[in-house]
Amino acid sequence: MKIFLMFIFVFAAAVNAQNPIIQKIEPPNWWTDMKYSQIQLMVYGDNLSNIKAESNSKNFKILGTHNSEKKEYAFIDVQINPFAAPHKYEIKLSNESGTAVFEYQILKSGKNINNHKGFDEKDVIYLLMPDRFANGDVENDSISGYADNMQYIPKQGRSGGDLKGIIDHLDYFNDLGVTSLWLTPVLENNTFRSYHGYSATNHYLVDPRLGSNEQYKELVSKAHSQWMKIIYDHVANHISLDHPWMKNLPFADWINGTVENHKRANHNKMVYTDLHADSSTVAQVHEGWFINYMPDLNQSNKFLAKYLIQNTLWWIEFAGIDGIREDTYPYADQLFMSEWAKAILDEYPNFNIVGEVWTGEPAFLAGYQRNVKSNKGYDTNLPSLTDFALRDALVDFLRGRKGIGGIYNVLAMDYLYSDPQQLVTFIDNHDVGRAMFYADSNSAKVKIALHMLFTLRGIPQIFYGTELGMIENEDHGTLRKEFPGGFPSHTRNAFNEASRTEYENDIFNYIKQLIALRKKHESLSTGRLIHFPPDNNVYTYLKILGDEKILNIINANEKEVEVDLTNFGSRVSSSENFFDLKFGVPVSINNSSISVPGMSANAFLISNK
Repeated sequence: MKIFLMFIFVFAAAVNAQNPIIQKIEPPNWWTDMKYSQIQLMVYGDNLSNIKAESNSKNFKILGTHNSEKKEYAFIDVQINPFAAPHKYEIKLSNESGTAVFEYQILKSGKNINNHKGFDEKDVIYLLMPDRFANGDVENDSISGYADNMQYIPKQGRSGGDLKGIIDHLDYFNDLGVTSLWLTPVLENNTFRSYHGYSATNHYLVDPRLGSNEQYKELVSKAHSQWMKIIYDHVANHISLDHPWMKNLPFADWINGTVENHKRANHNKMVYTDLHADSSTVAQVHEGWFINYMPDLNQSNKFLAKYLIQNTLWWIEFAGIDGIREDTYPYADQLFMSEWAKAILDEYPNFNIVGEVWTGEPAFLAGYQRNVKSNKGYDTNLPSLTDFALRDALVDFLRGRKGIGGIYNVLAMDYLYSDPQQLVTFIDNHDVGRAMFYADSNSAKVKIALHMLFTLRGIPQIFYGTELGMIENEDHGTLRKEFPGGFPSHTRNAFNEASRTEYENDIFNYIKQLIALRKKHESLSTGRLIHFPPDNNVYTYLKILGDEKILNIINANEKEVEVDLTNFGSRVSSSENFFDLKFGVPVSINNSSISVPGMSANAFLISNK
């Protein structure tokens, strides 16, 4: 399906330089059968001040027009009959000098059972950076007119990975067992440092160095055919300094401040729930620029707010994606973010959104989840959060800063959340060092952390290369290294088992086994968590769902320990049968105790049969 606009220019008499001129319309199309049927068209061109818009169809009704502060923009409110047939509707724009006519396409909604499924605790998310994962099409490595074409800024330049490279390796994800793919942003980033995708220069175009809009849609469709979901990385907070808007803002308050005079965000994410916070402190979080080359969008401008909501709905409907990861969530206007999330979930009830809230304090983090009582005066409508609190506890364990008790303490604060099962849990991602780096290459320690990641509560996420035991440090250019075998210059292919090292296969197979156990034993993903205070560096917890009960014993000691089952009251009895899920063998109980090896994570299925 190709999205297009057809423009027909009509002049009353001789050509008049003051006639309305139309260059672009956003969104480029809309759909029938949408609850969100009253849309606002953003028109780009010239001589668009004081225009009048007309339509000759009751199914495509013009509700009004709005002037920008610049003659190069206008906004048109349109009501679409949700039950109207797909059609190209004619809109006539007129001013005192003349008329311009364009056709706007309304398509049939693509809603079907394969799309917009959301993600939940049954899923395992695999995070990847398209530019660094695999290069499936070397022809799009460099595109004329794009600022960063394989210039190799030390560790920060483009590598050439693309959407085709991801499509070509869908079987790899299936082999590992992950169920959802989270790609860092795929929008056009025509700017000096573009590989990461977080500096948009066009909100309706996939970066051509990654592929095309149609290829992104193809990725979603092919992933769905292999029972995988796609999570779209969205940024409402900021754009690139090189975005065309920055040359000619529709309104002076389209962004917060100016290039020459703006505040920097103060990163105090606790202010939204702080009873004692001053309004100026709150404003500095969402009005400050995240970084100097990323202008901060002002979502309190009602035209921009509408634009961002429509843009998000457009990508969901166009591509069929299943969820969104919202970047820098606390730095955008929170009332707008609440409205944004509500619009999405009203349209797609099964959808899910995870907000990136980078704080390791559960008391602050929990305030961002929907249905949490606080002093905000509004509901965030945000279903899921990035669980930096658990991540920090896992990393503290890996680094030896704290024992296993730190993880217990974080989980003991789950009462603060409205739904802790919906938190996205992780050890590493594209912004922090690798798990193996923090563990100083101690594989046994990393395996313990991975076991907890996959068997505690929440929606586990791993970062590409973690399954190979990558050891990269906290430097962004380093930790975002190319996946071995994804690029023509590579001498080996880690996508294939035979080409991986023994060390890589050991970690890969360990994660693969954990994911398989989650799928086979649903208590590990959706079951109730019951845990016991760590004793002598041993952490024990149960996952229970119906008649299924799994005992997890984490031994963070170097030596073997005997775990006394009588410590768990009526929850566990030595008269029951114990089965080691990792080794696939029955386990003997001696004198009401069970032996577990040093530096190990163990899972025992308990039954009366």
